[in-house]
Amino acid sequence: MKKLITLCLMVLFATEIYAERAIQRDEYHYATHDGQMLYLDRYTSSQCSDSAPCMIFAFGGGFVRGERNHEYYTEYFERLAEAGIVVVSIDYRLGLKDISAESELGIRDMVIAMQRSVDIAVEDLYTATCYVIEHAAEWGVDSEKIMISGSSAGAITALQAEWGCCNRSQASQILPEGFRYAGVVACAGAIFSTSGRPKWELSPAPTMLFHGTSDRNVPYRKASIMGIGFYGSEYIATQLDKMASPYYFYSVKYADHAVAVTPLIDQIELILQFIDEYVVEGRRLCTVTEVESPDVERAPTHFSAKEYLEANYSPR
Repeated sequence: MKKLITLCLMVLFATEIYAERAIQRDEYHYATHDGQMLYLDRYTSSQCSDSAPCMIFAFGGGFVRGERNHEYYTEYFERLAEAGIVVVSIDYRLGLKDISAESELGIRDMVIAMQRSVDIAVEDLYTATCYVIEHAAEWGVDSEKIMISGSSAGAITALQAEWGCCNRSQASQILPEGFRYAGVVACAGAIFSTSGRPKWELSPAPTMLFHGTSDRNVPYRKASIMGIGFYGSEYIATQLDKMASPYYFYSVKYADHAVAVTPLIDQIELILQFIDEYVVEGRRLCTVTEVESPDVERAPTHFSAKEYLEANYSPR
């Protein structure tokens, strides 16, 4: 009888722990753009307070494909929610979904298509941000602690959105006056510029950058022709360092585009530490961590603009 009672107590204790960690996911229609209905998923747990930080996430897929609820991202969402952060994973319009290697676009047309793709993704991220702010009180979100995060194309979207805010872009004017993002977490991201090297009028939010030096999909450094192209994590980190703007750059030697996803699984504790120290506590640190796996072979670390295009948009 005593063993039975002990077993029941253990089961009850385990059930209570599971209940505390249970994640709730709710779906919302946040906008309709170009006839496309856009949805977001909100992830919460009992650890989220009445005034919790919020992380808005944009998925990857080269502006061609991707899903806001892909299994790649589930653990990331759940771990953040368990840490008391409200997670919002969003749809956004895919501007290049109808473009392939067979399209035979000229350079000018490809630049226009890429610019539009980045612009509409950022527009949708801003719209989703407004939706979160509008429902902040109802959802228990601290509107001064809204962060943005992304993988690959989603990381480009997040970095581009923060760059737009810092430079008071026209698209960012839909955000409430005085609003600023509290932090950025970008996995294999970059900024797309058609006017030369990116500059910031205002100091950016604390920014965490993950990138592999052998990434053939999104430039680790930069890939530009006549000032038009992508400026990657190394370039961004260098500029943030010059501005003494808080950042954490996690550089993985000889790693490829897998770093667009792996930190969301392997480095969640580091991301949570960044949020706690840089965003919540407001510590002004500039940190670079360089790692190299002994199991990874040496790989090229410099690619042409043509090679980046082929890696992303060649027939599959």
